[in-house]
Amino acid sequence: MQRVPETYLKHLENTDGLYEIRVQFGSDIFRIFCFFDQGQLVVLVNGFQKKTQKTPKQEIELALKLKAEYESTK
Repeated sequence: MQRVPETYLKHLENTDGLYEIRVQFGSDIFRIFCFFDQGQLVVLVNGFQKKTQKTPKQEIELALKLKAEYESTK
């Protein structure tokens, strides 16, 4: 099994299975939060254009809220 390099996909510390997809398009940097459903399905929850060094806390909180909503409806 091959792993995706952290340059493109990174687990966010202190979260329960939340990952960050990292995309660069020209000089613009984008982040998309996702998680895995039973290891088979990648669920994309929200994204934003990164303009600062640190990921905004409210973006992580939104991703965790959406993840919890998804899991509660299953």
